[in-house]
Amino acid sequence: MGLIMYTHHPKRKFHIMDTLTAPTGTQAIDRAARILTYVLEGEGRMTVGALSEAANLPKSTTSRLVGALERQGLLRRDPDDGSLQAGPAIDAYARRARLDPQLPDLARDLLESIATTTGETATLSIPTSRGVEQIAQAEGAYLLGSTNWVGRIVPFHASAVGKTFLAFGAVTLPTGPLEALTDKTLTVRGDLVRELERTRERGWGISIEEIELGLTAIGAPVRGRDLRVITGLALAGPSMRITPDRYEQIGKLLVCAADELTVRLSHQHLEEGAA
Repeated sequence: MGLIMYTHHPKRKFHIMDTLTAPTGTQAIDRAARILTYVLEGEGRMTVGALSEAANLPKSTTSRLVGALERQGLLRRDPDDGSLQAGPAIDAYARRARLDPQLPDLARDLLESIATTTGETATLSIPTSRGVEQIAQAEGAYLLGSTNWVGRIVPFHASAVGKTFLAFGAVTLPTGPLEALTDKTLTVRGDLVRELERTRERGWGISIEEIELGLTAIGAPVRGRDLRVITGLALAGPSMRITPDRYEQIGKLLVCAADELTVRLSHQHLEEGAA
């Protein structure tokens, strides 16, 4: 066996196994889990350098492990200072844990009322690591435009309720190019930022043929027990029926229903606490 030589560097911390052998699969998993734990349990945001020191690993090894965790959505890097924080997959899990398991039941009559009043399909959606997921639906009166949205996932930037999730801080917009589902999807970040500002001002979001040509949707955010946005109500139908003169009326209808669902979630929490 040949002699392995290296120059000692007083500031560098390393395990002898890092020098002699490549890490096994179990070692890599252990190290990645340790890094993830440091980030999640840390009081402040950590950089790769700080993680390397805390985990007693070479910076190159730490960087590779962080990259793998980022690719799986378990960590994300702040674009401004490079610090690390919980990724979208963990955020989505935390949001699901905060969601009341009876949420679809609590929203059922509200969805049916929206569908009856407007004649269009009403949905209840949640943010996930992959986009907006529809978890409940009430059918409208029309056959044209009636689609089963439950289980379908669409990008935040193209979805009406997804825009409210972005506008009110429930999720952050992923880095990289924005997918164009149609030629009307907002894919220029500056245009999207301005649209999110309008969404905050109105209290509701709109998607005009950004998911499918001929389809318009309007959505409003619902706040959870801690008053953070955790879910949303939306309405979708053909653009020939959801015309510009109806946008404001439908938006206000959805905001009222969303506010009612927020109150129900709060009251249920208080009742559970009293019990």
